Amino acid sequence: MTSTTPPSSPAGNLCARRGSYWLSRDELEAHLAAALRLENVGVFLGAGCSLKPLGGLTVPQLWDQFQDENARSVDWLRNEGFLSAGVQVDLEQLLDALEVTRLEWKRIDRPELAELTRVRADLFRTVVQGSLLEPKWWPSPSALDADPKPLANHRGLLQKLTAARQPGHPSPWLFTSNYDLAIEWAAETLGLKVTNGFDGLHRRVFSSHNFHLGYRNTLARGEARFGTYNIYLAKLHGSLTWQLARDGTVQESPAHALWDRIASFLSGDSDDLESQIVYPSIAKYVSTVGAVLGELLRRFTEFLARPQTCLIVSGYSFSDEHLNGVLASALQNPTLQLVLYCPEATRTGEALTLDACSDWVRRVAELESPQVTVVGGGPAAFFEAMVSHLPDPAVYDEPAAKIRAMIREYSDFLKGANGGGST
Repeated sequence: MTSTTPPSSPAGNLCARRGSYWLSRDELEAHLAAALRLENVGVFLGAGCSLKPLGGLTVPQLWDQFQDENARSVDWLRNEGFLSAGVQVDLEQLLDALEVTRLEWKRIDRPELAELTRVRADLFRTVVQGSLLEPKWWPSPSALDADPKPLANHRGLLQKLTAARQPGHPSPWLFTSNYDLAIEWAAETLGLKVTNGFDGLHRRVFSSHNFHLGYRNTLARGEARFGTYNIYLAKLHGSLTWQLARDGTVQESPAHALWDRIASFLSGDSDDLESQIVYPSIAKYVSTVGAVLGELLRRFTEFLARPQTCLIVSGYSFSDEHLNGVLASALQNPTLQLVLYCPEATRTGEALTLDACSDWVRRVAELESPQVTVVGGGPAAFFEAMVSHLPDPAVYDEPAAKIRAMIREYSDFLKGANGGGST
């Protein structure tokens, strides 16, 4: 059942490889349909899932925007030696250097501290701006219902994940390194409950026991028991709607309640935005030992260690060595299926070309483990394409019979290829 020619897609040249075996689009979709029926299912979404039409920015795009909008701050960084001519800027290293310098200048009460604080705030402003998505959604949540198209892919993902759950299966997990609210907003438009660790009506505070709770329909019988009514959401780097309270607890607030303060920060009227956002810097790893972010990272690690687990990764650059380490360690779980969507991956003859991918992706792909499926092909591996590859929420009669037959055939083939092992 291995394909002999690169599969194609109207949106690009799809290429998919599981271990050392090439998959056609039909075989990829059959593999994903089987994977979504595993006991534990999760999706990891990176910044690439918040781009057009949502307006999010990747880290390189953030730096380009910062240069375009903050010439004075760029000049100051260059004059103070934080930028070197001809050297590509690493935003994480720059923020680390600024933080170390800020602490030292504060200790010795250096007068340049005020200017450093201003430049640092400009950088943070760009990060927040790149995570807002659509500003009109913040002050008026009802605007989401009037403009449903931008979140169509997020809604489609949630619908497909929840509908594929079998009786007795836990709800799907969504993990993300993004600060934006795309997942929460999409879930709310569908009427899905979001379990993100926060609970409370007038004072929503974080408590890890919330991840042990779920929702069920007490009236459902038979086929109506399929699917789930909630998703679990772990925002591994924080969120625009989290704040640190005076008593040390982390609280979540509605978007409309925070909009005035965020708008003031973005306009430059304020240089401080108190939140639990972990800005893109190496120092964020220290921040993750905090109660909330440390707990969310632990949940991510624990999820990947569960038996019969599938994790689909989309929109992630694989440039975060901390998260890469968690994913690499997870491959020690022999029942884990990892599906990596890497648009930069291409097919050249019978070779998977990964020159444009991160070193981590190349190392993992070279193992040719049947646990790892790499999907590439430019736009054919974007977030929108990934959602289209997942099985529809309900398929009946003849189409369902064909898909079940394809899944059985593909599963038998993989068992033979793995020496009779489980798929």
